Amino acid sequence: MLIKRRSFLAAGTAAVAMGPFVSRASAAEFSWKFGHGFPASHPLHTRALEAAERIKKDTNGKVDIAVFPNSQLGGDSDLLAQVRSGGIEFFSTGGLILSTLVPVASINGMGFAFKDYDAVWKAMDGDLGGYIRKGFEKVGLYAFDRIWDNGFRQITTRTKPITKPEDLANFKIRVPVSPVYVSLFKALGGAPTSINLGEVYTALQTGVVDGQENPLVVADTAKFYEVQKFCSVTNHVWDGSWIVTNGRAWRSLPEDLRQIVSRGFNEAGLTQRQDIASLNAALRDSLSQKGLAFNQTDPEPFRAALRKAGFYAEWKAKYGEEAWTVFEKSVGALT
Repeated sequence: MLIKRRSFLAAGTAAVAMGPFVSRASAAEFSWKFGHGFPASHPLHTRALEAAERIKKDTNGKVDIAVFPNSQLGGDSDLLAQVRSGGIEFFSTGGLILSTLVPVASINGMGFAFKDYDAVWKAMDGDLGGYIRKGFEKVGLYAFDRIWDNGFRQITTRTKPITKPEDLANFKIRVPVSPVYVSLFKALGGAPTSINLGEVYTALQTGVVDGQENPLVVADTAKFYEVQKFCSVTNHVWDGSWIVTNGRAWRSLPEDLRQIVSRGFNEAGLTQRQDIASLNAALRDSLSQKGLAFNQTDPEPFRAALRKAGFYAEWKAKYGEEAWTVFEKSVGALT
């Protein structure tokens, strides 16, 4: 059952008031920590709490997982180091962050790789997801079968909608501090600038950049609609959140408990995917009411432009033949 955006906010308020989920029971054989950077109102946190509660119940209190939002235990880079060392047992973030350790984890972030969510889940629940999980195993981490959803990214602009690749020619657009995003928009003829998220509103307001790209939830919470007029539904990049755990800690669990923990996080992940879909539908309506004019784009001209610019060939060389073969088998030919 899909839940409305106001339910997330209510859940987030309650989570902030109560703090992270911490069991007071003393019978736990495995008392573990789960750190992430999302706010307490985000579907990833609310569903992770539910998974932890269910896991505790189904293991008769043997596995007790405390979930800490808002980078309470450290930023993404620090949390990644902690989960590797065993300082915490669970960590969740997107593939672009995890690719600093497992390069193939960012391959799903290739521009215009996925036509829609059906294509995403077919790939990430299939061969592509399995291939990426093997990459985590090589560095001592275990990733659960179901990646959680961060959503597709869309482009907002101040002066014109983006309808075709030519609209991005010399267009000043803010992108995250990431080589993949810079490479993508340069290949489309744009002028990408990496700016930290907290500075983007001012950059848009003062004309340092004319547009930005993010999931709709960011455009809403950061109030970009106040300084932008158009939102082009490009779906140019999709990224999800892997939940990874320390390999040594994972192997220390008896097999029956591993099955319960896996089921808890995998089933919660499927529900979280529905949450994001519902949230994005609601956000499109609310952002329209706040003044953003939406337009839908055809992805194929953008893919063609990226092929012509050598974007896919460049990244194929970086990821390697084996990884790219699995990737194209999952999403279709790009090169």
